Amino acid sequence: MDLVIPLRQKNTLAEYMILSGADNRPPMLDKDLYDCWKSRMELYMQNREHERMILESVENGPLIWPTVEENGVTKTQKYVELSAAEKIQADCDMKATNIILQGLPADIYSLVNHHRVAKDLWERV
Repeated sequence: MDLVIPLRQKNTLAEYMILSGADNRPPMLDKDLYDCWKSRMELYMQNREHERMILESVENGPLIWPTVEENGVTKTQKYVELSAAEKIQADCDMKATNIILQGLPADIYSLVNHHRVAKDLWERV
């Protein structure tokens, strides 16, 4: 089915992309339009699988990995030892960071790419 956009409406390129289903790449930050970018990024994240977990990572920080005690030594669990839900959250933490980094122009990316936690990255941008 072809998508028909009324000619008398003024549509931005972003609106055309959304209407045509081009959602495979997060919106790119325009430094003069930060509030618009932030809103579009949140919508983009909400359109991903496990959207709530991705947004939780951005808003509240990543999963705090559980620890186990072995022979009197406390260690952080490995990824393979996490529960199914914890694995999904750990993956969503990485997706959130990746989404934000993909939406940044090269000059800003180079300033913040050392951040590995989506919440820190989001606050820094």
